[in-house]
Amino acid sequence: MVYQWVRSVIIVILGSALVSVSFNMFLIPHQLLSGGLSGISMIIGYFTGWNIALLYFIFNLPVIVWGLMLIGRKFIVLSVVSVIMTTWFMDIFPHRPLAQNEILAAVTGGVLIGIGTGISMRAGGSTGGFDIIGSIITQKRDFPLGTALFVLNGIVIVALGYYKDNWDLALFSMLSIFITGKVLDTIHTRHLKVTVFIVTRHTEALLEELLKIQRGVTVLSTEGAYTKHPQKMLMTVTTRYELEELRHLILRTAPDAFVNIVETIGIMGQFRRG
Repeated sequence: MVYQWVRSVIIVILGSALVSVSFNMFLIPHQLLSGGLSGISMIIGYFTGWNIALLYFIFNLPVIVWGLMLIGRKFIVLSVVSVIMTTWFMDIFPHRPLAQNEILAAVTGGVLIGIGTGISMRAGGSTGGFDIIGSIITQKRDFPLGTALFVLNGIVIVALGYYKDNWDLALFSMLSIFITGKVLDTIHTRHLKVTVFIVTRHTEALLEELLKIQRGVTVLSTEGAYTKHPQKMLMTVTTRYELEELRHLILRTAPDAFVNIVETIGIMGQFRRG
């Protein structure tokens, strides 16, 4: 358990370092934008000259507090680590462009943010901002979060183009955000919900752990085709935000379990993640 926590924290710190390198050495020197709260921090920093790292921390602070009040799990704790370390790295890493060409800066910056965010999510956390908001909003309802984020990012990008009167920068920023999403897709599933089927001899112990975190679980009666041995299979639906936490719970409680994770296109009826 301690090893998993230490490993997760180290991975999140590495992800924060990659994101900070992208900000300080690729995007900010060319006044490009990333997506989410970091992009909002950047454009306000470009307008006012204020410290972007400080703005990033300030904007994430109420989101973190909100998440701690409503979620209070490993995901939020690791997200807090990510926000703090990203803010710190942005203050200590040099602010100088490693790529003189805006297209190279947008592409490389997008790749680094995608990798940093992806490995943080695989470790069970996030890079803060809209990932925490998404976890909260999707707790009890289906919500078209992707559409909302796309619109918000679009507004920020248009504001950048209007303010700078340089639509090339706005389009390069859009390219960077697009690449970030594509890289993230290859590292961590972005589908909001997945269905998990679990076959194990430790059904009762695992069921008890799942119910502790208020997760809806269906118990199905099954039979081994080869052994003809009757057993139980657990089925539950979760979101990408808690998938890594669920995997660790299964490995800790039922290490012999056979687990099948299936992408879920949509859900009808009551859905609660706890």
